[in-house]
Amino acid sequence: MSLNERFNQQMPKGADVLPGRSEPIPTLEKHAVLGVPLKPPFAAGTDSLILGLGCFWGAEKRFWALKGVRVTAVGYTGGITPNPTYEEVCSGCTGHNEAVLVVFDPKVICLGELLTCFWESHNPTQGMRQGNDTGTQYRSGIYANSKQQYTEAEVAKARYAQQLSQEGFGEITTEVCMAGDFFYAEAYHQQYLFKNPNGYCGLGGTGVAYIE
Repeated sequence: MSLNERFNQQMPKGADVLPGRSEPIPTLEKHAVLGVPLKPPFAAGTDSLILGLGCFWGAEKRFWALKGVRVTAVGYTGGITPNPTYEEVCSGCTGHNEAVLVVFDPKVICLGELLTCFWESHNPTQGMRQGNDTGTQYRSGIYANSKQQYTEAEVAKARYAQQLSQEGFGEITTEVCMAGDFFYAEAYHQQYLFKNPNGYCGLGGTGVAYIE
């Protein structure tokens, strides 16, 4: 296995991990679609969740279109390197996943509806890839911001695993864990498919509906 292949399929350790930097990389100040600040503090009464489901360009678009979602942003989470760049994440030497921060109003849209969108928008059985996009940064992940979110995500994962199995799919590889740091991606990645309507989107689900 070559060095690149190893980093595409395994999380980095020790000396393989890039050092990163102490300061955040520049990003947008306001959401290009919703017109709201991209960073906290967010509106009172909102909640948030971080999701990884392949290339974050298409993933973010799925969520900003949902009624009750107040802010979305793309970034990097689940890894080791502080304040990484896109190129560093793609190297496989940061451990980070391409992810979407979803800030939502729970009085309008519940966590279950967000998880339905998550499950049905990608294939959570593919390990370190989504379709033709290969690497640790394309893994499926739910990064909960509360114990309640974590528990609900684990229940949903088990439920969808059974539904997928009945349709002939393999084991779900989605990681479910408590959220760590979320590092905002560069400005050009934010709301990419709004600014580039014909841009690449590799997102594709299994065709199996998630049923609560």
